[in-house]
Amino acid sequence: MNIQQIRNATVVIEYAGKKFLIDPILAKKGAYPPYPNSLRQDQNNPLVSLPTSIDQLINVDAVIVTHLHVDHFDEVAKEVLPRAIKMFVQNEEDAKEIKSAGFTNVEILQEDTVFEGILLIKTVGQHGRGKILEITGQVCGVIFHHPSEKKLYIAGDTVWYGGVENVLEKNKPDIIIVNGGDNQFLQGGSLIMGKDDIYEVYLAAPNAKIIVSHMEAINHWALSRKELRSFLNEKEITDYVLVPEDGENYKF
Repeated sequence: MNIQQIRNATVVIEYAGKKFLIDPILAKKGAYPPYPNSLRQDQNNPLVSLPTSIDQLINVDAVIVTHLHVDHFDEVAKEVLPRAIKMFVQNEEDAKEIKSAGFTNVEILQEDTVFEGILLIKTVGQHGRGKILEITGQVCGVIFHHPSEKKLYIAGDTVWYGGVENVLEKNKPDIIIVNGGDNQFLQGGSLIMGKDDIYEVYLAAPNAKIIVSHMEAINHWALSRKELRSFLNEKEITDYVLVPEDGENYKF
């Protein structure tokens, strides 16, 4: 298994001989306005450039879009991805929108989806807490399972809550990717995991390797890599929780 952090939640995963592109946001640095009612209103999104070429990124066997927020599936991704590429989405609503963009090979993830011998299990997520959920909407994660590989869990845009705990308890993944920039608006609280959420994931899965994605790329981030690494060092879990720079690879 090879996992490459690209930018924000965009990750490329090579798993059981197949290559997956997760949540592609492919625009140039500064192409979109900042998210309103949040930090860094003077900075356009994305805040950083892609670490590799688009041509390399779209040379994959399948794409997984956990939800359709623009920082997970943007207009450039819609334009450049091959129309016949395999696209996995969370529900009928997202499938309809992606099909309307011209994609012809769209499949809704289930709890027993199989792609090229790889079991893909759709998992739940909660994109914030309380009233903000009325705005953020439905999201998902996914488990990858194959006899020749360690079990991988992509949590997606979720905070720590009982649903994630249940996924960990039921599936016991070896590798976990969490979105951990503590992104938020000025009101409403965290939309994805902050450092305490990440620590809860570690406590629930202390033998797993945890990779923290979705950092420092969109203007409403609230947790830096530096602050997270300091926290992990204090907790003495830097061997278990990895904080990649954009472009960095891990092999398992």
